[in-house]
Amino acid sequence: MTAQSWDPEGYARHARFVSELGQPVLEWLAPHAGERVLDLGCGDGALTVELLAAGCEVVGVDSSPEQVAAARTAGIDARVCDARHLDFDREFDAVFSNAVLHWIKPPGSVISGVVRALVPGGRFVGEFGGKGNVTAIHAALADALARRGIDARAIDPWYFPSPEEYTRELEAHGFTVERIELFPRPTPLPTGMSGWLETFAGAFAAALPPAECARFFREVEDAVRDVLFRDGQWFADYVRLRFAARKRT
Repeated sequence: MTAQSWDPEGYARHARFVSELGQPVLEWLAPHAGERVLDLGCGDGALTVELLAAGCEVVGVDSSPEQVAAARTAGIDARVCDARHLDFDREFDAVFSNAVLHWIKPPGSVISGVVRALVPGGRFVGEFGGKGNVTAIHAALADALARRGIDARAIDPWYFPSPEEYTRELEAHGFTVERIELFPRPTPLPTGMSGWLETFAGAFAAALPPAECARFFREVEDAVRDVLFRDGQWFADYVRLRFAARKRT
């Protein structure tokens, strides 16, 4: 696993757009009152509360104790859990996940836990980074590490599959894919590239001495400026993979 860590206050300041842009995947889920739903990677619960408002019985899981604590303050049944080791057994009508699955390797480890957690015919609906996601940022991080003699591949926490690749993973673990889409979504960054790197690139910076991290991030920012800074605004070159699958009976 990675050295990535999550600070709820920092995440809310730098990355609230993640949950705000999660509304379409909630629409794909189409939650019904009375359903039991697992929010996989619930974070601070910004989207989980919408499932509660829809009348669902919801359990949220996240690997970050700090994020789980924040979710609990919102009245959510949130639990610290490694998504690779889900221990639920046919307990949920649906599993929902937003902006989490690209942090989990190997992908089959989480999918096998999800299929076990669902009742027969249960739904797995999510969105995460897909093939081509943050290509410019990813390359700049790898180049900056290479200049320091570090191979980024050894510490890269991200998994960005194509629709075909992820369909194969889902089908191999007992799902039928009903819908899957890959689409670009250039995303404005409210606190600039520096805020994004501080929030999401910790696993790369962790390979360096702490005193080197600020310089490292400045190099990455300078490298992507011509591509991702326009009209006074920083953007992330996001490409998202959204899917809806159903557990085979």
